[in-house]
Amino acid sequence: MSTPEPRPAGTPGTDPTLGSPGGQGSTPPPVASAGPDGPARPTGGAQRHTGRTIGRTLALSLLVFVTVVLVLFVVFNTQTVDISLVFTDVRAPLVVALLIAAVLGAAMVGLLNALLTVRGRRKNR
Repeated sequence: MSTPEPRPAGTPGTDPTLGSPGGQGSTPPPVASAGPDGPARPTGGAQRHTGRTIGRTLALSLLVFVTVVLVLFVVFNTQTVDISLVFTDVRAPLVVALLIAAVLGAAMVGLLNALLTVRGRRKNR
């Protein structure tokens, strides 16, 4: 194995602060070419995608929290109540009545949003 030729201090493209004058300092990591994901990034097995990991951890934590809250909601609302419909009365657990009300409310908001969207498109013609 041969040692590399030492470079003069003023060679273009070199950084004199990277290491000793013999060129034995650390070298920058190789850079991958730009691809469909965006600009080129240094390649290296030790580099971690911390932003992506934090986002996934946050999403998983939020999912666990919402699941626990929903399970507690169901457990604490098991008493049976009378639900008065238009033509009849029904006895059902309170959680079922609340979930039906939430679904009907979401459906109404969705229909209103669709109506306003269609109406806005007609105005723009």
